[in-house]
Amino acid sequence: MRRYVMARLASGFLVLIGLSLFSFALIHVIPGDPVRIILGDKAPKEQIGEMRERLGLNKPLVFQYVSYVSGIARGELGNSIKSGRPVLVELTDRFPATAKLAVAGMGIAVVLGIVTGIIAAKWKDTWIDHAIATLASLGLSLPSFWFGLLMIMVFAVHLQWFPVAGGTGLTDLVLPALTLGLLASTMISRLTRSGMIEVLNHDYIRTARAKGMSEPIVLFRHAFRNVMIPIVTIVGLQLATLLGGAIIIEQVFNWPGIGTLAIDAIASRDFPLIQGIIMFMGFVYVTVNSLVDLLYGLLDPRIEQHLEKAGG
Repeated sequence: MRRYVMARLASGFLVLIGLSLFSFALIHVIPGDPVRIILGDKAPKEQIGEMRERLGLNKPLVFQYVSYVSGIARGELGNSIKSGRPVLVELTDRFPATAKLAVAGMGIAVVLGIVTGIIAAKWKDTWIDHAIATLASLGLSLPSFWFGLLMIMVFAVHLQWFPVAGGTGLTDLVLPALTLGLLASTMISRLTRSGMIEVLNHDYIRTARAKGMSEPIVLFRHAFRNVMIPIVTIVGLQLATLLGGAIIIEQVFNWPGIGTLAIDAIASRDFPLIQGIIMFMGFVYVTVNSLVDLLYGLLDPRIEQHLEKAGG
């Protein structure tokens, strides 16, 4: 297991190195001079030279990259061109709002997806199963921005149950969290249904029922436990995406998180902030996916046994 953990950490480290190369190259591969893009074509030469020196663009590429990576290792991502504040401060200011939205949305998605998936598997090929499958397919095909606008129109404009957008309170959280949760639950529901249908045909499930166990115990304690790994995988991927900033939903609801920060950085051509956001999102992905991989061993002891045999 220790070897497996080290392999996952090494893999994550290589991903971050590749991502640092990508984010570093971003400022060099765009057409034109990035300084002139930031300041405009009519900026004086003195201001252009000052900006190039500030961004370190007057040094050889190798030195620029080494300086960039060493800064990342120290937690120094440079300063935002627009606000003048450290990029790390900008990210830490916005991350709590994104984390709140991500956790709330995934909480709704996990509960709704698992419950509807189990119900659909239990009543396979009935009208209940067909209704859940239709709703899941609809959720997978709907554009998230359109669904978010629909939620605002119905629950904020017409019914006036919740604020339209812009706040960070509990009532402001409901609509964006519901939008994320309902859309994300569709994939979880489909995975749960397919896994449960396969498991419910096994002999140990029939044995559990023959022993007189109640149906909820059979479904949740015996059947669902054996379909958790693919569900944990998709939940981990979706959570990593949301923690990195649900850009479209945050923009629709004007939620002050990492997603809206990324849109603002792109609009203002704030390259240091864009690079910082890319590295932050990559770090979140690597961290969450590594934790999910380690969780596999806890959910299925056979994985750890396999690793021990493979290690000799």
